[in-house]
Amino acid sequence: MKKCAFILVALLLSAATAVATEGVISVKSAHDVNATADRLVSILKSKGMTVFARIDHAEGAQKIGILLRPTVQVIFGNPKVGSPLMACASTTALDLPQKALVWQDKSGQVWLSYNDPAYIARRHGIGECAKDALAKVTAALNKFTHAAAAP
Repeated sequence: MKKCAFILVALLLSAATAVATEGVISVKSAHDVNATADRLVSILKSKGMTVFARIDHAEGAQKIGILLRPTVQVIFGNPKVGSPLMACASTTALDLPQKALVWQDKSGQVWLSYNDPAYIARRHGIGECAKDALAKVTAALNKFTHAAAAP
């Protein structure tokens, strides 16, 4: 019985910090949008990832008179990570380089969301071709995003 209670508590705690919808994983952040994006960029660069762009969608929307809650996209990657996936299915390049979206919901909660690598693999029919690379990508994204969102 204690084991069941422990598992239930662990599931509830993980559900409180990360949410998955079809193809998207979202992690609750303890910081505002810009601080979360700053932390993510710093972590990515420290791990040898290339940060290609940081796009402030709210700033862009404001220029045309549309009000968006804070929303920042970070585009990043590394050929050592993405190339094995693209070698399996060229169309994977549609989803690479990887993107992370830092955004604020209606209640003011900040989230860090990214494409689920397993979803990308299914979408492009990668199957077993890049199983090891996919596992590494999944673990790295989980680690990077949770570190950026942590208090």
